Formats: sequence, C-alpha cells, structure tokens
Amino acid sequence: MVDLAGVHGTRPAVAPAAPPADPSVWAPLRRPWFRALWLAQFAGNVGTWAHTVAAQWLMGDLGGSALAVALVQTAATLPVFLLVVPAGALGDVVDRRRLLLLSQGLMLAAAGVLALAAAAGVVTPPVLLALTALLAVGQALSAPCFQAVQPELVAREELPQAALLNGANANVARAIGPAIGGLVIAAAGPAAAFALNAASFLGVLGVLYRWPRPAVDRPLGAERIGPAIRAGIRYVRSAPTFSAVLARSATFMLFASSLWALLPAMARGPLGLSATGYGVLLGAVGLGAILGTAVLPVLRSRFGPGRVVAVATVVYAGTVAVVGWAPAPVAVGAALVLTGLSWIAVQSTLGAEAQLLLPAWARARALAHFQLVFMGGQALGALLWGAVADVAGLTVAFLVPAAGLVLAALVGLLLTPMGSGHDPREREPAWPRPPSLGGRAPRSGPVLVTLEWRVGGEDVGGFLALMRQLGLARRRTGAALWGVFQDADDPQLFLETFTVPTWQEHLRQHLERGTVTDVALEQRARAHLVPGAAVRVRHLVWAWAVSGTAPDTEPELVPAVEREPTPTAAPAAVDPV
Repeated sequence: MVDLAGVHGTRPAVAPAAPPADPSVWAPLRRPWFRALWLAQFAGNVGTWAHTVAAQWLMGDLGGSALAVALVQTAATLPVFLLVVPAGALGDVVDRRRLLLLSQGLMLAAAGVLALAAAAGVVTPPVLLALTALLAVGQALSAPCFQAVQPELVAREELPQAALLNGANANVARAIGPAIGGLVIAAAGPAAAFALNAASFLGVLGVLYRWPRPAVDRPLGAERIGPAIRAGIRYVRSAPTFSAVLARSATFMLFASSLWALLPAMARGPLGLSATGYGVLLGAVGLGAILGTAVLPVLRSRFGPGRVVAVATVVYAGTVAVVGWAPAPVAVGAALVLTGLSWIAVQSTLGAEAQLLLPAWARARALAHFQLVFMGGQALGALLWGAVADVAGLTVAFLVPAAGLVLAALVGLLLTPMGSGHDPREREPAWPRPPSLGGRAPRSGPVLVTLEWRVGGEDVGGFLALMRQLGLARRRTGAALWGVFQDADDPQLFLETFTVPTWQEHLRQHLERGTVTDVALEQRARAHLVPGAAVRVRHLVWAWAVSGTAPDTEPELVPAVEREPTPTAAPAAVDPV
C-alpha cells in the first residue's frame, strides 16, 4: 500500500531525541528500536545460516556435484540481483515498515514449505533450488529497506557503528548458526533446520509490527514506481563517491564469493569433514568477525575507510589462498578467523559509507544498487568459480580469485576516495515555488529550465569548474541533457539549461530533493557573478502540453531524468563550505 499518510505531516525522525550521539561502538544499542530489531535480526540470521548449511548439505546428499552445491548460493542471491532495484524503489515509494512485514512473511512461508517438503522426503534438487530462490525474493524486498531505516533508528554520527554492529550481527550468527545447523542436521535431519529458520522470522515480524515509525513527509504524494526506479538510476550515475563504493563492492564480491560457494565442497572433499565440522569452520569466520568488531573502529579512525578496505581485501585474499591449499582443518580454521575479520572490515565500511552518502528521498533505491552489486557478485561469482572447480579442480578455483582480490585492492585505491565529506542531509525547501501551470495536469511536460549567469574576467575559469560539480548535483535530483553555453555576442553571458520529464518531477526538485551540499555549491557559483547581477530563471513547458492542442507529430522526448532547479533568489541559511 502506498504511504500517503505523511503528506504535509511530520518528517521522519533521523534519530531519537535521546540519548545524545555517542562515538563508542556500542552506542547504537542504546537506541531501543535499533536494539530490538538488532536482536530479532540476530535470531533471523542464525536461522538463515542453519538453513544455508542444511541446503548445501542436503544438495550433497541428493548427489549434487560441486557445481550443484555452488548453485545453492546462486539460487540464494540471483533473485536479489534481479529484483533488488525495483524493491529499492518500492522502499522509497511505499511504507518501509509494511514492505518489511510483507517480505518477512514471504520468507517465513517459503522456509515452512521447505521444512514440510523435506520432512515428507519429496525434496529434489530443483525443488530445493526453487524454494531457496523464493526465500531470496523476500530478501530482495527487505534488504534495501533494512539498510534505509538505519538512519531512522540511530543518530547520523552513529551510522558507522550501526553498520559495524549489523555486520557483527550477521557474522556472529555465522559463527553460531552453522554450528547449530550442523547439530540439528545430525540429530533430526535437514527438515528440522529448515523449520528452525522458519521460526526465526517470527521475532523480526513481531518487532516490525510494534515499531511506531513516524509518518513520512511527502508534499507531492507518493511517486510512481517507474519514475522512482529511473530517479534512483540517475542518482547513482551522478554520484561519483557513491559509485566508487559500488565499484569497490562489486570487484570485491566477484572474487570473494569463491570461498562461500566452494567451502562446503572443500569440507566434504579434501578436508573430509562432517556437517558438524563444516559448521565449526564457519564458526571460525564468526569468531574473526567478533574480533573485527573490537578493532575496526580504531583502525578506521586512524587510517580512513579507503585504506581499511584495501588492506582487508589483501588479507582476505591470503586466507582464500590458504583455504585453497587445504593443508589441514586446523590451518584452514585459523585462516577463516582472519577471513571473518577482513570480511566484516570490508562490508561494514562500505555499507556505512553508502548510508552516509545518501539523502532520505533516494536512500532505499540507491542502497538497492549497493545490494545489487553485492548479491550479483555473489551469484555470478558462485556460478563462475563452481564451473572452474568442476573443470580445473578446487585448488585452482581458490587460487585464481585470491589473485583477483589483490588486483581489486589495487584498483580500489585508484577510484574516487571514500569519506569525501559529502553531506546528504535534507533541508527545508529553499527554492521559491515555480510559476503555476494554470490548472494544467501535473504530468505535463517535458519541462525546459534555463538559468542566465553573468560572469566575467578571471572568474570564468573558477565558475566553469564549479558548474561541472553543480551539473552532477542537478543530475542527482533529475536533470537531463544538462549543459552550459556561452553567448558568442556577449561573452559574459552563460546559459545553463536542463530538461525534466514532467512538471510534477520538477516540483519534487523544488520541494523534496535538495540537500545542504547542493545549496552550498550553488551559492559558491553565485559568488562568481559580476557585481549587481542576478541569476534569471525561466521554466518552459512543451507548448502543446500547456495549450492542450496536439502537434502534427509527437515530440522526441528527452530521456526520463529529473533534477533540482536553481533559485531566483538567494536560498535560506546555507552551511559554510
């Protein structure tokens, strides 16, 4: 259901009013609803890992090859890869709490059906993969929303700690869940592990049902899903720092997935371990994650997020190589402790950076792209390295991605630095409302916006450099075909132009999508105006859309992109740059 309750209502609380922000790693757990959801998700993660062990082990019992075992991970991640982008748009369009309730209910149903089918002895490899994929559909719907609601549960200053605690949650569950799964499988079979997973969703459903999420302020009502998806894509393409986070996550996951996809085959084959032994190996990963939770805040504050990700990637590469050689279970277990530490260092750092860079209006849809590269890398990597293992052997399927991880760390250092200080906080509308359409339909368009800037002398070079940055800011909120032109007859006159698909989307730029950084950037550009000059803004709508008459031929519409216009007067208070 579309959330329309917040129109002209209360803005969602970015964090509870009390207690104040705390820099310690445990600070987010002082927030009651973050703590409740964190504990409920921990139970859910334990059930998920018990399910993962049971599914991979059952596939082996059904006679599956190394490729078939790896396909279990593909089934668990490929639906997320395919559905997470529209799911992220849904998370910005509908009530996130209700979408989370729906997704968790779907996962509960899928896990329950799989438990019943396993108990009845009717599970085949296709059935196992299909129900695992259905669980992944629920994950696709929930993953962007779970990340997007974090700034509503903690203070902005606590987001890195919250991301670290969420990573520790998943990885401590990785330590406990597989061991529990192995014990349950040994005592009662895979069906009992699947039933445990189904029950684990009840806690999350209970917390979400009771969470009093504040109403969302949507002055123009909810967006349609199609334009919302396109707006998310445009935002990601025009945010270089966020795109650098995506690139690092993609390159890391493509190679890192080899360990998770093939560790079961390594445990059953060269290491000769039982289901319990495999669970102990995964428990070593969880132990490393616990250690990482303790040391990572210090490392991140001392060396910065970019270096932490690079070094942790190299350490992870070393552990993959050690597991590939499989000298002995004890050596592999010791390497997996470092795997857990480096894994949580990479994932929590990238996740925190992604959340810090995004404004509320685009948070879920942009984080969906983060989940896209994360899950897509796992799905494609599992398929790739499973095929390599079938052709060249397990050792090669570990050593080749280990080398790839080292290369990924080096490439990451060349990308746009993380932690650039971009401030995505939303502001109250600072631009004057554009002129009325005279009762015409809000979806009239396309709209052409022009701004006349008068700049001269030595200011031209600095002005044009700022306009390149301002162009990205305009595109993030929706500009298409943005450009700046200099008048050949009057060299001091510069014309900035961009298009927007509809008048409704242009209003969203004025009222919903501006940020402190964007406003400050435009103020810096205005400082280059010649004395006494002002920016002249014009809004032009496709003539037939306004007049109501149709042309002889339909216009060739510009690509559907939105953007934020420039004010005709100086904006309200702006943070200093």
